[in-house]
Amino acid sequence: MIEVGRPVLDLRDVHRTHGSGEAAVHALRGVSLSVVPGELVAVMGPSGSGKSTLLTLAGGLDRPTAGEVLVEGESLGALDRQELARLRRRRIGYVFQNLNLLGSLTAAENVALPLELDGVGVRAARRAAMVALEEVGLTGLGGRFPDQMSGGQQQRVAIARALVGERRLVLADEPTGALDSQTGEAVLHLLRRRVDAGAAGVLVTHEARHAGWADRVVFLRDGVMVDATVPLPSVEQLLSGSGR
Repeated sequence: MIEVGRPVLDLRDVHRTHGSGEAAVHALRGVSLSVVPGELVAVMGPSGSGKSTLLTLAGGLDRPTAGEVLVEGESLGALDRQELARLRRRRIGYVFQNLNLLGSLTAAENVALPLELDGVGVRAARRAAMVALEEVGLTGLGGRFPDQMSGGQQQRVAIARALVGERRLVLADEPTGALDSQTGEAVLHLLRRRVDAGAAGVLVTHEARHAGWADRVVFLRDGVMVDATVPLPSVEQLLSGSGR
């Protein structure tokens, strides 16, 4: 259920330009987007439209050239590096397109790492990690290293890492890219469940059937938000191929 109140994520007239002069690339041009608790927003658009840039700015991994990004009312631009890192660990779960798992750590250690960095005791963090791994269907695999797991299993470890703890904002960049259709739907169900429990979520995807899990879909083209639509047809319609 979507809550009415202060947005968890608020992008206000955000611009991001790489380079300068004739070589400047305008990745985002005046994008504004608010996401409230209990809401999952899908971001769609062609390659190079600015989808991933929007996500990295929302997650505090990059700073806008102009405009403001707020998470639960706190302006990311006003935070120093340590404060920003602390906010990301505590409030933001990020599923990277390239996973970003540490090969020298087991699955459970990868998932527990954000908690441990935030001061949670090792035993408590590992217990939370094992629960998160169970939720994504990886019971008993916490002791495996990434190179001992399939691509789909690694993707689920990344999902578990993003969902562990009390993250209020979950950002997912093509989270089903390495998964078969059945496992991909299970991952989207987990994302939807966390949002329904009160988090805010942003899902970057190029597939309409995945966007069908969202409450709202926004479209980017050449760094500009060109359209925001009410929910797409039901998931059942999309999966059956009868949706628009």
